[in-house]
Amino acid sequence: MFVGLVAAGAVTVTGLGGFLALEGRVGSRLTGRSFIDLFESTGGKFVGYRRNHAKALAVSGRFESNGTGAQVSSASVFAKGVYPVVGRFSVGGQNPHQPDTGSGQALALEFSLPGGQQWRTAMAAAPVFMAPTPEMFFGLLSARSSGKDATAAFLRDNPPAAAAQKLIEVAPKASSFAEASYSSLNAFIFVSKDGARTPVRWRVVPDGDVAGAPAKNGPNWMFEALAQRVRRGELRYRLLLQLGVPGQDPTNDPTLPWPSDRMQIDAGTLVLGHAIPQEQEHIRDTNFDPTVLPKGIELSDDPILAARAPIYAESFRRRARETPAPVEQFGQDI
Repeated sequence: MFVGLVAAGAVTVTGLGGFLALEGRVGSRLTGRSFIDLFESTGGKFVGYRRNHAKALAVSGRFESNGTGAQVSSASVFAKGVYPVVGRFSVGGQNPHQPDTGSGQALALEFSLPGGQQWRTAMAAAPVFMAPTPEMFFGLLSARSSGKDATAAFLRDNPPAAAAQKLIEVAPKASSFAEASYSSLNAFIFVSKDGARTPVRWRVVPDGDVAGAPAKNGPNWMFEALAQRVRRGELRYRLLLQLGVPGQDPTNDPTLPWPSDRMQIDAGTLVLGHAIPQEQEHIRDTNFDPTVLPKGIELSDDPILAARAPIYAESFRRRARETPAPVEQFGQDI
């Protein structure tokens, strides 16, 4: 689920995530290089592409904020108004030419805010993350590369990862990008104008009727269906903020879901459609590192969240030295 802190060649340092990106450390003994080496060794190296979530479609649009998010955060994105957004729908994996399976959907977004601020988020269509720490996540990925027996043994020895896997397996699966709901997975700290601090996770959920499952015709059937949708109209989603209870809901473990009855705030409508060519190139070259945050949103103590910045940065460093991959398209300009 790692798509960084560097956009179009410029390094942006934001709090702990920015420090770790420059330092390259992930947890106590790993680095961003460790993860990217593992991705390349297990999934292959595809020159000019991201080292994970390589297969994608660029989109652009707007966020229509209704102002209710300002209850918990002073971030300008939650003031009532309209804010430009670009992003990419993707699936996990290193191969940009892999056939679609109907699963693994993800959505990364960049909100452009007043004063040159940005909010970037990388979300997945999953209820929880796969492991509570970078070390356990690395171990899980390594075990999977060794086969089913190694994976089963790893899960037996690591109950938190096994429990997360069960939640992921039983969660409802969307049959298309348009039908999927996308979760932040990690917790963040929202800071209000009066200094109140609230742990928050968020989801982006479809707004209104969504067409049924697309026909599984060809290796790119899921992306082709998405391209047709954004070409002929706009996809609409609601941005829902789930408020955690300090001291009760964990902020340091993304494998543990919060109770479903926690208060939610509907912060507004996300509208996504076809990205023009200039936007597509910007999106291709942008790292959607979720530690790039505007004032009013801060990192939590989640070790997975802190680890994401150096991994994204290493992926960017490698592809920035290569010939850029073609702009991501799936028939929408034909």
